[in-house]
Amino acid sequence: MPLVNFSNLDFDQVKTTLKEYLQSNSNFTDYDFEGSNLSSIVDVLAYNTYITSYNANMVTNEVFIDSATLRENVVSLARNIGYLPRSRKAAQATISFFVDTSSVTPTPSTIILKKGPVVASQGSFGGSSYVFSILDDITVPVVDNIATFSNITVHEGTVLTSNFVFSSRNPNQKFIIPNAGVDTGLLNVTVEPNANSVNVTQKYNYSLQDSLLDVKNNSKVFYLQEIEDEQYQIFFGDGIFGQKLEDGNFVTVDYIISSGSSANGVNAFDFSGRIVHQVAGAGQNRTETPITSGISLVTSNIKATGGESIESVESVKKFAPRIYASQNRALTANDYETLIPARIYPETESISVFGGEELVPPQYGKVFISIKPRSGDFLPNLTKDNIKNKLKKYAVAGIVPEILDLKYLYVECTSKVYYNSNLAPSGGVVSSIVQQNSTKYADSTELNKYGARFKYSKFLNMIDNSHDSITSNITTIEMRRDLRVVLNAFAEYSIGFGNEFYIKSMSGYNIKSSAFRVTGIQDNVYISDIPNTNRVTGSLFLFTLPSSNSTSPTVVRRNVGTIDYQKGIITINPIVVQSGKQKDGQSIIEMSACPKSNDVVGLQDLYLQLDISNSTFEPIVDQISSGLNPSASNYTVSSSFANGSLVRGGGTTAGTTLNTTSTTTGTTY
Repeated sequence: MPLVNFSNLDFDQVKTTLKEYLQSNSNFTDYDFEGSNLSSIVDVLAYNTYITSYNANMVTNEVFIDSATLRENVVSLARNIGYLPRSRKAAQATISFFVDTSSVTPTPSTIILKKGPVVASQGSFGGSSYVFSILDDITVPVVDNIATFSNITVHEGTVLTSNFVFSSRNPNQKFIIPNAGVDTGLLNVTVEPNANSVNVTQKYNYSLQDSLLDVKNNSKVFYLQEIEDEQYQIFFGDGIFGQKLEDGNFVTVDYIISSGSSANGVNAFDFSGRIVHQVAGAGQNRTETPITSGISLVTSNIKATGGESIESVESVKKFAPRIYASQNRALTANDYETLIPARIYPETESISVFGGEELVPPQYGKVFISIKPRSGDFLPNLTKDNIKNKLKKYAVAGIVPEILDLKYLYVECTSKVYYNSNLAPSGGVVSSIVQQNSTKYADSTELNKYGARFKYSKFLNMIDNSHDSITSNITTIEMRRDLRVVLNAFAEYSIGFGNEFYIKSMSGYNIKSSAFRVTGIQDNVYISDIPNTNRVTGSLFLFTLPSSNSTSPTVVRRNVGTIDYQKGIITINPIVVQSGKQKDGQSIIEMSACPKSNDVVGLQDLYLQLDISNSTFEPIVDQISSGLNPSASNYTVSSSFANGSLVRGGGTTAGTTLNTTSTTTGTTY
């Protein structure tokens, strides 16, 4: 009888299959397979089969990029489809200092900051010290005995150098950088005719190339691939795609070994570099004298940012097939969402791309890109321009990319948390635990990205499971946008929430705002709405209140704008705003509304966040569960509908002087 069951992978199942096979054989009819020596032989056979099947399963898994787990296998599979994983990135900072050369003899006309370490973190940062370096010498002039090094960009890490001599007689020669943690964006590769070259004009810089496009037979380029242990191997051209190395060529590779994201945030530095001045000679014959005095304190203009760990295995699995599918061309929204983080701007934390045809009114021929960087909230204009320039070699002719500023859509919650007082030390403990768990949820990947969705039922479940004493919760939510205003100028504003508004009352006051001042009205004003009979659109009006908690509003100006409840868009007609609420140095008006669906979505370029600082978690004793009031005659009932005051707290308290009559148009979605 042959073995017929080949699907068993468990040891006990394999052993049982072998025993059944042997028992069916007439030669082993009288054997005791449990107590005889034959049982040990069956165990060995079962173990051998088990180990073989396990190894075969693991080997098969490592053949496919979706199931592979070892980094070197995932990277190798990604290499087959032309994907180079992102390397570790060194944090960079901008520093300035000056050198007083009055004591230097002879008086130098220029001084040189040598490549290598420049500054070190002052004291200990996060329990470690970090060195920041430069890859090339920096020469500055001396004016009135002062040499100023201004806005120098330094990178965290140690500068190392690897040298190679190319030999055509060694067909298996490899140029491998023998260190892990290399920032490939800072590689400096030069090639000289031989190791003894003294003519600097024969020293050529080679640039990193990631494709074969626009590469000629004499292009001085090199290619890169990741190998085992997070090291990198350098390739040069073959005379067709890139210039081919000649026998004896001397290759120098300068690179930085970085700590990645660990140095992000360093902003205090001590000088640790080497400054020299040239006394005589030129090239290799020049004499350099070190300068060790007259060096000022180092000031940091921009703290260290941009440090990142090497691209994770999960990220490689995600982006490698998508890069291959895009074929290095930006045509669809998915192409842009893949190419920008992987090829153009690796500091992207989240990205949203949509075509102009999706807007109202449509803007054909445009693609709108909104990027959340890993550090900060907004992209500098220079970074935006660099991204658009790099997109040109991927974009299709006739499509114009537009990079939009980040726009937050905040979710605020008001939660009444009922708890059994017999199972909790106090209501404060319950409230604190709920807030901690809500903060974790607010920081999770469920939110904090484009296209995110606030999952109401999941949030309620998280609150209920925060503590054993919690019996239930009544939670209401609101959406908020911060409208940035132009002070003392006529401007029209439009702000979109990307979610349909809920109309609580046809009498109005469905939206709320913080206080602000407008020209022609002496008091603080607020803005609200009154729906039209179609329950689709409505009009806006300004009103005042004796106090923020008052329920006796006075309407002071009608028809100041429109509201579209279905699209979630508020439009304010041209108006002169004199002052508003201050946030991060900007004048804003906070505007909030109740969503029709409690599952709030971050639509298009809206970056969804749960605002814990403006959320409340009020503990209420569940008198029924606690046994204090079993009949529920005095049970505290909480409303399931958002209500409260007519306005938001905070805002302006004093007006400003109107100093311009220019007319501008501000639009915020």
